[in-house]
Amino acid sequence: IKKKKIHNAAEEPRVLCIIQDITSAKTVNERLTLNLPASTTLAKLYEDVAHKAGYVNGTFDLAWGNTPDMTPLDHNSEMSLSDSEFEPGGKRNFLQLTDKDGEQPQIASVTDSSGLDDSSQERFIGPLPRDGSAGCSGDYSSPSYSYSSILNKSDTGYVGLVNQAMTCYLNSLLQTLFMTPEFRNALYNWEFEESEEDPVTSIPYQLQRLFVLLQTSKKRAIETTDVTRSFGWDSSEAWQQHDIQELCRVMFDALEQKWKQTEQADLINQLYQGKLKDYVRCLECGYESWRIDTYLDIPLVIRPFGSSQAYGSVEEALQAFIQPETLDGPNQYFCERCKKKCDARKGLRFLHFPYLLTLQLKRFDFDYTTMHRIKLNDRMTFPEELDMSPFIDVEDEKSPQTESCTDSGAENEGSCHSDQMSNDFSTDDCVDEGICLDSTSSSERMLKPKSLLTFELFSVMVHSGSAAGGHYYACIKSFSDGQWYSFNDQHVSKITQDDIRKTYGGSSGSRGYYSSAFASSTNAYMLIYRLKDPSRNAKCLSVEDFPEHIKKLVQKEKESEEQEKRQREIERNTCKIKLFCMHPVKMMMESKLEVHKDKTLREATEMAYKLMELEGVVPLDCCRLVKYDEFHEYLERSYEGEEDTPMGVLLGGVKSSYMFDLLLETRQPDQVFQPYKPGEVMVKVHVVDLKNETIATPVSVRAYLNQTITEFKQLISQATGLPAETMRVVLERCYNDLRLLYVPNKTLKAEGFFRSNKVFVESSGSTDHQVAFTDSLLWKLLDRHGNTIRLLVLLPEQSPGTLANRTLCQKVGGDSDAAFEGSKGNRKSVETILEESTKKLKNLSLQQQHQGSSASDSQKSSDASDFEHIESPTQEADSNSSLCVAADNRELENRIRATAGSSGGASSDPDNHFACEERSDSEVNNDRSTSSVDSDILSSSHSSDTLCNADSGPIQLANGLDSHSITSSRRSKAHEGKKETWDTAEEDSGTDSEYDDNGKSKAEAQYLYFRAEPCSQDDSFGLVVHVDKRITLAAFKQNLEPYVGVTSTQFKVFRVYANNQEFESVRLNETLSSFSDDNKITIRLGRALKKGEYRVKVYQLLVNEPEPCKFLVDTVFAKGMTVRQSKEELLPQLKEQCKLDLSIDRVRLRKKTWKNPGTVFLDYHVYEEDISISSNWEVFLEVLNEPEKMKSMSQLAVLTRRWSPATMKLGPFQEVILESSSVEELKEKLSEISGIPLENLDFAKGRGTFPCDISVLEIHQDLDWNPKVSTLNVWPLYICDDGAVVFYR
Repeated sequence: IKKKKIHNAAEEPRVLCIIQDITSAKTVNERLTLNLPASTTLAKLYEDVAHKAGYVNGTFDLAWGNTPDMTPLDHNSEMSLSDSEFEPGGKRNFLQLTDKDGEQPQIASVTDSSGLDDSSQERFIGPLPRDGSAGCSGDYSSPSYSYSSILNKSDTGYVGLVNQAMTCYLNSLLQTLFMTPEFRNALYNWEFEESEEDPVTSIPYQLQRLFVLLQTSKKRAIETTDVTRSFGWDSSEAWQQHDIQELCRVMFDALEQKWKQTEQADLINQLYQGKLKDYVRCLECGYESWRIDTYLDIPLVIRPFGSSQAYGSVEEALQAFIQPETLDGPNQYFCERCKKKCDARKGLRFLHFPYLLTLQLKRFDFDYTTMHRIKLNDRMTFPEELDMSPFIDVEDEKSPQTESCTDSGAENEGSCHSDQMSNDFSTDDCVDEGICLDSTSSSERMLKPKSLLTFELFSVMVHSGSAAGGHYYACIKSFSDGQWYSFNDQHVSKITQDDIRKTYGGSSGSRGYYSSAFASSTNAYMLIYRLKDPSRNAKCLSVEDFPEHIKKLVQKEKESEEQEKRQREIERNTCKIKLFCMHPVKMMMESKLEVHKDKTLREATEMAYKLMELEGVVPLDCCRLVKYDEFHEYLERSYEGEEDTPMGVLLGGVKSSYMFDLLLETRQPDQVFQPYKPGEVMVKVHVVDLKNETIATPVSVRAYLNQTITEFKQLISQATGLPAETMRVVLERCYNDLRLLYVPNKTLKAEGFFRSNKVFVESSGSTDHQVAFTDSLLWKLLDRHGNTIRLLVLLPEQSPGTLANRTLCQKVGGDSDAAFEGSKGNRKSVETILEESTKKLKNLSLQQQHQGSSASDSQKSSDASDFEHIESPTQEADSNSSLCVAADNRELENRIRATAGSSGGASSDPDNHFACEERSDSEVNNDRSTSSVDSDILSSSHSSDTLCNADSGPIQLANGLDSHSITSSRRSKAHEGKKETWDTAEEDSGTDSEYDDNGKSKAEAQYLYFRAEPCSQDDSFGLVVHVDKRITLAAFKQNLEPYVGVTSTQFKVFRVYANNQEFESVRLNETLSSFSDDNKITIRLGRALKKGEYRVKVYQLLVNEPEPCKFLVDTVFAKGMTVRQSKEELLPQLKEQCKLDLSIDRVRLRKKTWKNPGTVFLDYHVYEEDISISSNWEVFLEVLNEPEKMKSMSQLAVLTRRWSPATMKLGPFQEVILESSSVEELKEKLSEISGIPLENLDFAKGRGTFPCDISVLEIHQDLDWNPKVSTLNVWPLYICDDGAVVFYR
């Protein structure tokens, strides 16, 4: 194997680079592939890529393709690929070829490539075969569009717009407006007054800026964020696809508002507004009533309503738009002249076309069979020149004040009802925009519009996708050269007439062009035509002809672009690296050092010094920067003699991220920095003092991985002064993994040392080293050290044990006999009794401990008492003997007497042996085997307590998550009438394996470390507790008894999380392993739950209130209790705390899932047998107006609500009780309460969370009315439980 390695090393590894050119739409799907020697420099890589891609070197950048940070690789770097994070050996390195400074790469002139030397030629692997579909799934650049030529921005001369998120529709509209000379010039002529308004919110000003950039910028594409910000959109609105026509109107409205008092005041109307007449003409007398409407665009129907055949062309659709309809039969029109209903003709007539004619093709429709929005992809042709003269109503161009009657029959008869005339339409209106006609002879009138009404197409907005969403882009003709261009977000390219024809839609006539579903959905959506009128047709202003204020704006934008470019250049040359510093005052600090690559190490150190605020704390010459690995806390190397080396060289170039950090190291003026050499490992050495059982803070030592253990001991000996001969060294490789290093000639590497290591050394020469390591005192001390955590415990303010008594309990390592010595006052007699019983109990607990340890020799940490005092006087005391000062002296005396008198001090009451255990609801729940539950419940019973352990995380789960409730099974149960149980041992025999026969936790038999010291924090009394985190909560609570002053059953433990949320810890047999150093715990007085009890939150259900869920009380339910018993206990509590005086027969309890009311609990249901209950359970209480009608599990309670379409109102909720799951019964009951005949009654299930709110505007189409099912428990109703909401009408 060795030979093989050497042989491969002789051959230089190669680096495979795959480069995606993202500078234009044409190249984005191509990949360039180069396979280069690893020693190739970055500068050479740029040369090779330039040659391969056909670009001029230096006009493009290369950046890593798989990182969000697009920092380019250095053009001039002589660093090799292998040093620049390229991976050799066949691994693919993805790069992206991007614009340099926002400008497209220059194409190199074609030269003869035969001049290349052989070595460089053999490097190239030809481009991968182009895959037409690659990369187009996510973007709609539609590569199947074979535009005849895609040219660079510099060639087309046009600038693209960056798509912010879903703003392609906006980009299409902006480019169309920009390419409209009349609009652009008018916008340039308007001058922004900064004194009058904020430039950020001014739409015309931001449009003006954007147009200036589109005309003058050197970038390939520019951002539209400033424009959208001026609309008042936040970034989230950029993610919504607005309708392009709707957006157009919003923008025009905003411009009209801003331009009110300026010469542009009527610009939008002058350019885009036309007029049409909406008329009704009586076919008997010829009387006509009409009104004049204005329009900004003409909506054209693609496919007539109810027809499967679409209109073939825009001209056909326009003809249909003005085609009148006849009102006859029941639709007759009441004629004011005839004074009766007559047949009439109703229709629209164009009176006047705007200069810029916008046609909207109504491709989005609603399918009434599927009730979904759809897109119509039918083919609809549109001409390049559109003659609108056939569609104008010449007759109406006369002054509308006149009435004319001819005798050529009712059809041509025109009459006008002048009262209905629109106020703003008078003779004067007929002369604007040069399209309207004067009252010359009829023949002239017919000729003139023909020449004046020819419109030329200049913008086609294309939509590609479905009704649910898609992509917009624009095909626009430039009026300066007549060339068509595709403006597709940032890509602008030349296209041909043929490409325009491809946007007609449909599949006919394009010879299989629309082979894929994606392509067939690409079609024209909006067409904009301009009137051909040489007197009005304008050209866009050139830069030289700009008004003065625009020239200033151009200069301003140019300067900001230059500034941005300079900033990018600085960014490109700036190394950004994480910096750490062990600050003498503020401890470990973290920051980011941003330093130019040409700055020296000395300058960088000074920057870091200021950044870490060390001025005035440490002198600058006592600081240095070293290479550091924060994750392993490893100092890799120092930079001696490199003070004048540029940072770019030291850090290996400018990178988007570094595999290491920097540490600003400080020293005392009298100390000397030691050099850190690469290849050394760091070792933190903790000296252990066995006699005093202490572990010192670490000393740092640097070693080499090839050193032997003997050499390593010598090194430690020098650093600590301990003799190497008797030294024991223990390596802690990871948590609870201690390894004694005893083989003298084994290397550190072989022992598992890494970059950063932690060792413990002891050199007392005591006999402890003669025993096996895992039995030694050293092992026990280190094991305890590794598992001990420091907790901050906040005690209750009015604890029965007074402060004086508490301080007596806090003798660290004190003897329990002395624990209560010196109490004052009338407590004297109690304490005398306490002392005697304490001795007895201590003897008892020592016996127990002895038995426990002998029984579990295999457990290494069992009998720890040989080096540790029993520090808590009540460590093993039985719960019934409270060894602390209780509130009631007499009660305490009786309790102590009872305890002393009972057999051996152990509780003789079998039912009470859990008295000290706050055996929580969730634990009892874990003993699934003991509950008798339906078989079909058990199938779904992934016991929810795993979710509901309030201790395990800061988020309390809504109790709706308990899947093993009676809900799922209640219906089947009613029909089967049988109940299955699990055949297992009874709970009383102690099914929980964590407990032994006496109900004591087995883990308590092992002594685990506990030490408490008083501390005061925020004016409240607290303890700092050092405890072995393998201790159970039960033992932990017992250890706390003397400090709290009551037995563990009388207080509760709450864990405090970062946001000060508190959750009760209730699982007594769980350890503290989820806790870590400095976690906070709050102790609260109050009865801890007994075995089989549950804390329950009761909420009132108020179905017809705006807030249907109102919290009432916290209470306790017990296993085996019936629902009626729980109601009996609850009612007095409600009377006292909530002033609710309720009758037991007018109250029901029901399941609460989040805010949804669920199963109604019947009086005879038993908790834990019929009703599954869990920790922090929640339940609804509902006050009834009449006695409970729900008597059986087979009934179903449904909440119904009447919807009246006539008044658009929803009635209140009414409960309906069903005897079965039949739809027929539900309809009968609804008919009964509402009076609606059965055949006229519709119903639908409500959606979402109770109360299933729905808008009265949407209720008609959003709900599934009258589903075709006969039972309620099937799709789409799924009403299987109480509490479902049903709307009816």
